[in-house]
Amino acid sequence: MLRPPAVVIHGLPDARTALAPGFPVTLLSASGAALFGGCLWWREVVARARAESPGVAVHDVLDCADASGQAMAALRIGVVHLVLWQEAPGWDAVAAIARSQGGEVLAEPPPALDLADSRAGRRLRDWLGRDTGNGVA
Repeated sequence: MLRPPAVVIHGLPDARTALAPGFPVTLLSASGAALFGGCLWWREVVARARAESPGVAVHDVLDCADASGQAMAALRIGVVHLVLWQEAPGWDAVAAIARSQGGEVLAEPPPALDLADSRAGRRLRDWLGRDTGNGVA
C-alpha cells in the first residue's frame, strides 16, 4: 500500500505538529503504543487530529508490537492499519481480518521521523515534503 511519509507521534500535540505543514502524512504510533496507550486512545487522538485539520490527508498506523490481542481489539473498534510483529501468535489471521476491513498489517513499522527527537521539528517540513516515489510529494 502506498502511504505518505510517516511521523511517530506520542499524543495529540505531536499529531497537531505533524499536520501543521499541511502535507499528507502517516501518523504512526510509538512502538508498542497499543500496549501502553490503548486502541481507543489511538483512535481518539487520530480522530481529533483529523477533525482539527480537515484539509490534510491523514493515514494512521497503530503499533501493537507482538500483542495479537491488542491488534484484534483495534480491529474491533475500526483501527485497521497496524504494525504487528511477524512472530506474534495468529499474525496471519489478524492480517486476513485487517484486509477484509480494508486495512493492512505490517510486520515492521515504516521508516519514520520521530517527534520525540529534539531535532525532528526542524526536519519535519522537509521529511513530509520529500518525493517518496509513491505519488505523494
